Amino acid sequence: MVSIPVRHAVHRNLWRRVPRRWRRKALFLATGLLAPRPLQWTRPAEPIIVAGMLRAATGLGTSARLCHDALKASGLQVHGIDLTADMMQPCDRSDFSFVDGGALAGPGTIILHVNSPLVPLAMLRLGRRVTRDKYVVGYWAWELPDVPDDWRNGIRFVHEIWVPSRFSADAVRTVAATRPVRVVPHPVALDRRPMSSREATPGRPFTVLFIFNMASGFARKNPLASIAAFRAAFGDDPACRLIVKVSNGDEYPCGMRRIGESIGAASNIVLLSATMSVDDVDALYHESDVVISLHRSEGFGLTLAEGMARGLPVVATGWSGNADFVDVDNGLAIPYRLVPARDPQGTYHHPSMLWADADVGAAAAALRRLRREPELRRRLGEAGAAHAGRTWSAREYTESAKRHLGL
Repeated sequence: MVSIPVRHAVHRNLWRRVPRRWRRKALFLATGLLAPRPLQWTRPAEPIIVAGMLRAATGLGTSARLCHDALKASGLQVHGIDLTADMMQPCDRSDFSFVDGGALAGPGTIILHVNSPLVPLAMLRLGRRVTRDKYVVGYWAWELPDVPDDWRNGIRFVHEIWVPSRFSADAVRTVAATRPVRVVPHPVALDRRPMSSREATPGRPFTVLFIFNMASGFARKNPLASIAAFRAAFGDDPACRLIVKVSNGDEYPCGMRRIGESIGAASNIVLLSATMSVDDVDALYHESDVVISLHRSEGFGLTLAEGMARGLPVVATGWSGNADFVDVDNGLAIPYRLVPARDPQGTYHHPSMLWADADVGAAAAALRRLRREPELRRRLGEAGAAHAGRTWSAREYTESAKRHLGL
């Protein structure tokens, strides 16, 4: 008998052989016709069901887990429904635990961490019995100034929309019709102690950390720029180290090859591609002095926020979602120029829209400055951790959710 993971992999590979444009059209048409819609006059209520890719190492998967844990920690009645397999994503966080809400009929609230184009598919998976009397919040994130037309697909299936940044809000409002769009940042500061409260490993090199998911877009995450900035700043200096942590590298083998070519024979750059536990990733932050992201666009900027929550200074492109929280007081925002959004993977290939191309030379100068000025690292790290504690705590997230929902 073929196991479920093997069957899932086979279906996923066969599906990918169909041209992307046609498979999306077929999927959206079928699910839009078949998916159940919630009653429009439903009001928010408990219990709360957090539905999404709860066991996937993606940005939306992380946002769903953070949402679940923050609301649960605040004493609300919270359940989960995992849609990882339904969204054809790898199960990288199989240890995430929750009380399953798949049989909860009747009133309640669903916070659905699935972007608008795939909301009908998610609603079809959740089923009419669960969704009919629920108030549905779509938690969405988008990384360009405007959303594509297929983002209209999910509007009629939700009562309101939450997004993590003002940048995403401005994009989503263009298709939201009468649905309210509210900025609700992620509760990133859950159980994270600033690095200043931990002892650094004696004798370790000055370490710069860059974390990204290949499934989130090679061109968008722009790893080659971070590598180039590090090389320009420190060359082969063994007293400095860059850690590049990439997940789901098999999503775009060409990207992995280009990263390898960019690193070349540099012995002070470490490339990590194996799946890591939450504790292992936390250890990477623990061993680092700076978090860098010379992305071309972000809906929020989770790794930057995670670094700040741990008291690390950040070097980031000064555009899009992270412009909400990276400023002169808590980080180093890198200047950029806007260029057409071209993405060989397809997800963000919208040449009529613009995204940022960070100044690699300025980023290299920022890294050199942070290395030679430990007091600046300390000051920026403490300011970032203070911002995280004020803005991204479980309490702040829950109060915001309760206020918007009227609970």
